[in-house]
Amino acid sequence: MKKVGIADTTFARYDMGAAAIDELRKSASVKILRYTVPGIKDLPVAAKKLIEAEGCDIVMALGMPGPKPIDKQCAHEASLGIIAAQLITSRHIIEVFVHEDEVEKETELAWLADSRARAHAQNVIKLIFTPEKLEREAGTGKREGFEDAGPLVL
Repeated sequence: MKKVGIADTTFARYDMGAAAIDELRKSASVKILRYTVPGIKDLPVAAKKLIEAEGCDIVMALGMPGPKPIDKQCAHEASLGIIAAQLITSRHIIEVFVHEDEVEKETELAWLADSRARAHAQNVIKLIFTPEKLEREAGTGKREGFEDAGPLVL
């Protein structure tokens, strides 16, 4: 059975980990291991531990950076750490960040966090069970959380 790691944070204002887990359970038979850390800069080591110590085949790293410049800097640093962890482990770590300033209303923020976590959970399922589906979606302008942008044509 495939193992999916969920690395999430207490800093997030929405339980994105629970949304991802719910979506995974609805859509696939996988073992789910969750590791919650304080903030987004803690996600790279959490994801690496889920892969190396727990044997996860893939990990979702979920976080919600705030709207201030320091939050954006921390999100960038976390992203670099996640990329490094992917290269070190040779495993996918799907970064699922929702920035608080992506939308104007808090109700939209909760919707976006839930929607993006669920959409990326579906991407995780495709990556581990049917990667050919992702190949068929290449260049289609798919978006996670917002409406798809659609493909460009010549």
